[in-house]
Amino acid sequence: LEMTDAIEQVDQEMLGTIKRHAGLGMALGIGIVIAGVLAVISPFIAGLSVTVAVGVLMAVTGVSRLFLAFKMGTFGRGLLMFVLGALTLVAGGYLVARPGMGLATLTLVLAAYLFVDGVFEIIYAFRLRPIKGWGWRLFSGIAALVLGIMIWRQFPVSGMWAVGTIAGIHMIFAGSSMASLSRAARSEVKEAQAA
Repeated sequence: LEMTDAIEQVDQEMLGTIKRHAGLGMALGIGIVIAGVLAVISPFIAGLSVTVAVGVLMAVTGVSRLFLAFKMGTFGRGLLMFVLGALTLVAGGYLVARPGMGLATLTLVLAAYLFVDGVFEIIYAFRLRPIKGWGWRLFSGIAALVLGIMIWRQFPVSGMWAVGTIAGIHMIFAGSSMASLSRAARSEVKEAQAA
């Protein structure tokens, strides 16, 4: 019972925060949708931006690992952390310094991920077959598989559109979700005030 009460309390706190900041949430959601549309319109620039962002995050992670390796005291215990940190820093620096080549790498990783994800989604869908709605899982798996194959077969041309387009579509859905949730919270607050 205590765990359920704690979850309900967290949910109420989150709901209260959403209600208090509904206007900001709607504005951010709309801004994210606009950014997503721009990414879909210009997928190459969006893809390069994603590559640079990933590179910066990897470089920060690499520096953090190097710092941790030196804090471990002896070089023997920190050697693996040092090597991982150095590799992560170099890979991140490479993505930032050469975003075009990094985008090509990310495109191939994306194609492989979608292919593998699609295969596993299809297998999982057939395991769920008697359950209502299993067809949606199958459809999702087939779509991911086809998209992975399409990106792989069109490489290197797919590097110009794949990462940016998929990032843009994700931003459109995420922004729409945020804006609608905030709009619903705002209308609930207005109804409560009118009552």
